[in-house]
Amino acid sequence: MANAADSVLTQLRKGVLEYCAMAYLRSEPRYGLELASRLGQHKTLLDSDGTLYPLLARLRKANLVETEWRESDSGPPRRYYRLTDQGREALATFEATWAPFHRDVDAALEAAR
Repeated sequence: MANAADSVLTQLRKGVLEYCAMAYLRSEPRYGLELASRLGQHKTLLDSDGTLYPLLARLRKANLVETEWRESDSGPPRRYYRLTDQGREALATFEATWAPFHRDVDAALEAAR
């Protein structure tokens, strides 16, 4: 059963992880490890840091985030990610779509009991 649950969770992550990452960038730029730590607080969202960096690269390529290097007091420079205007629009669209989708999924699951 764990393999079936893992498969379902993987599919769900594919649809929402990028928007969850963008949500954490809404208020301020963050560097990759900080973003991974925040997402990792929710065990079902991020299973490894190795998932996050390719996702951030895709978001950058799609012009949903932009990056800048900043010096760090505790080591090498860090790459910070910040939402672009296009990223903010994509996140707003996701949020507007997520609420009714979430409600309908919950209603369907409840009705099927």
